Amino acid sequence: MSAEPAFLLHRRAYRETSALVDLLTLNHGRIRAVAHGGQRPGSKSRQRLQPFTPLFVAWRGEQELKRLTLMESRGQTALLAGEGLLCGLYANEIATRLLPLELSAQEVFAYYSALLEALPTPAERALGLRRFEWALLEVLEATPRFCSPEGHPLDPQTRYRFDALSRAFQPAEQGIEGRTLRYIEQGDWQSTGLASALKAVMRAALAPHLGATALRSRELMLDLARRRQR
Repeated sequence: MSAEPAFLLHRRAYRETSALVDLLTLNHGRIRAVAHGGQRPGSKSRQRLQPFTPLFVAWRGEQELKRLTLMESRGQTALLAGEGLLCGLYANEIATRLLPLELSAQEVFAYYSALLEALPTPAERALGLRRFEWALLEVLEATPRFCSPEGHPLDPQTRYRFDALSRAFQPAEQGIEGRTLRYIEQGDWQSTGLASALKAVMRAALAPHLGATALRSRELMLDLARRRQR
């Protein structure tokens, strides 16, 4: 097959000197492949297979586990540190967990690329992450329905919580105002005051698909927040 753009999502040792990798590709979504020499010290494969590095890759194989036949850099690695790095690791972790193998996800790829450009800038990180999370939910056909479980419109004056079973919103005293949820539904996510509500909606919508195992990246974020408070 011809080479296509990709990013490394996850890498782990495989046998003696190879690596088992999950890649986000432009046309084939997430693929899992063996990179021969990917763990050998000093190998070109190991040097190129780095997180947040734009790649060109090609592979062979009809089964779920492919064999990489080409790995080339197609740009500069995003230079991330601190919170920006942890947000990047979070994006990689949820994409690895949520994307089915070989399901076309071009919008996810596009928003991931945009996210890497946004992460070095603190003011742009949150919105970039929310757009990426929403793209993942769309691929899973799991985006929230901004209505009641019965399909009724949300009352702007009532507070609601997300109901994962119906993918809609139930009235709740400690929930989010219907007015705010309507703004989120319209996609105008840059409006002042939406950040915390948008984050809460995304977290609630993603939770059933991520399962009970804690995200390592989220634990690292919490640890960073605790250290900053000392």
